Amino acid sequence: MTTIDNSEGVRRLRCALFVDFDNVYIGLRRLDPAAAEAFATSPAHWLSALENGSDADGDFSRRFLIRACYLNPSAFSQFRPNFTRAGFSVVDCPSLTQQGKSSADINLVLDAVDALSAQTRYDEFVILSADADFTPLALRCRAADRRVTIITAGPAASAYRAVADTVITADELADLVKDPALAILDVPVAPIVLPAAAATAAAPAPAAITTPTSAPRAAEPAAAATTGTTSATFSARRAILRLVRAADRPLAGGVVAQAAQNADPSLLVTGWDGAGSFFPWLARTLPELGTAPRPGAGFVWDPKRFSESDIPGVGVVDLPPLQRQVVDVTDIPNLPTESYRILLTALADDVSSVPFSRPETARRVRNACQAAGTQIGRVSVNTVIAGVLYSGLDLDAKPTAKKVAETWADNVVGLCRGARMALGPQDVSAIRAWVGGGLLKR
Repeated sequence: MTTIDNSEGVRRLRCALFVDFDNVYIGLRRLDPAAAEAFATSPAHWLSALENGSDADGDFSRRFLIRACYLNPSAFSQFRPNFTRAGFSVVDCPSLTQQGKSSADINLVLDAVDALSAQTRYDEFVILSADADFTPLALRCRAADRRVTIITAGPAASAYRAVADTVITADELADLVKDPALAILDVPVAPIVLPAAAATAAAPAPAAITTPTSAPRAAEPAAAATTGTTSATFSARRAILRLVRAADRPLAGGVVAQAAQNADPSLLVTGWDGAGSFFPWLARTLPELGTAPRPGAGFVWDPKRFSESDIPGVGVVDLPPLQRQVVDVTDIPNLPTESYRILLTALADDVSSVPFSRPETARRVRNACQAAGTQIGRVSVNTVIAGVLYSGLDLDAKPTAKKVAETWADNVVGLCRGARMALGPQDVSAIRAWVGGGLLKR
C-alpha cells in the first residue's frame, strides 16, 4: 500500500529504478549530445528531479529504494563512478556477442522480477530505456498492481507506451537532465499521458461550464488586478499548469476544467469566480496558455510546444487502411503525401541555409509549412526531426531533401516492424512513398 506522509498529505511511493545506461545514453546522444553528457555525468541531479511527481490523484514523492544501472564497462566505464557516487548499484554488463549486444536486458529483467516478489512491496517500477523488449516486464508489473513509469530516449513502440501509467518522452528527458530545477519547480516530472480518446473527445463538462459562442478575449490587466489570488486560486492554477504542460497534445476543455474544480471546488459555487464559465475564467487566470473554445467543447494547450494546428482532429485526413494503421500503431503525424513533401523539403532547406538548432529549426520549419498553406503543427515537425536524428542522420551535414526523406521513411518502417506489423514488400514500398512525400522511388 502506498505510504501517506500525514505531515504534508503527500503520497510517498516506494520505487524501484532500473536504468539501461547504454540504451539511454546512445539514444540521447543522437537527439541532444549535451543532454546525453548531463545524463551520464550528473545522475544525482536528474534523480532528485524524479523524486517529485503528479498524477490524476494529486502530488506524490518517490523514494528510490532500488537504484540499479546496467552498463557496458568496455564502452562506458568512465561514467561508472558518477552513478556509484549517486547511490546506484552499477551492474557491469559486458558484450556477449560479436555484434556488441550486452547482457543489460536480461540482468535488468531478472532483478526487476526479483523485486516484484521481494518482501518489500515496491509501489512503482521506473524503467529508463526505449527498448520495447521490456514490454513483457511492464505487463508483469501491471498485473501485480504496480505503477509503471517508462522513460524513453527515443521512439518507443505504441505497445510499450500503452502498458505504462506514465511515459516521459525523449524530449522531456533531455529537458529534465539539462535543467532538473525546472522539473522540480514548474512541471511534474511524470507527464500525464491521456488516451487519445480522452484528449480528443469532448469530455463531459461540469454543470457550471458553458461553451462560449466566440473566442475568449485576451486577459484584461485591470480585471486581473482586481481579482485576488487566493490559495484556492493558486491551487487551481497549479493543477492546470501541471496538467497542460505535461500533456502530449492539446487537451479538451472539459478535462482541464475538471482538474481546476478538483483543486478548487469553490469555483462551482462562485460561478468560476464571477467569470460565468470556464474559458473566460481561464483567459483571466492563465492568459499565458493557448485556448480555443471550439471545436467541440474547446481545447487548451501550452503555446511553447503546441499551436491550433496541433488540436486533435484539425487537418486530419482520411488515409487508406494501411497508412491509417501505421498512424495508429506508431503515432507518426497523420499527414498526406503532399504535406510530408512540404515538411521534409522545408527541413532540408532550413538546415542547408541555417545551422541546425533543434528548437529554432523546428519553429522555422513549422512557419515555412504554414506559409506554404499546409497546416502542420509543432508536434508533427518535432516528431519528424526526432525520428531522423534517432535514425542517425546528421542535420549539421546539410542533407538533401531526398536524404531526409529516406531516413524518415526508414525510421517509420522500423517503428512498424517494432510494433509487429506484418509488412510485405508492397506494403513497405507504399509506406515509403507516402511518408517520403513522393521524394523516393517506389
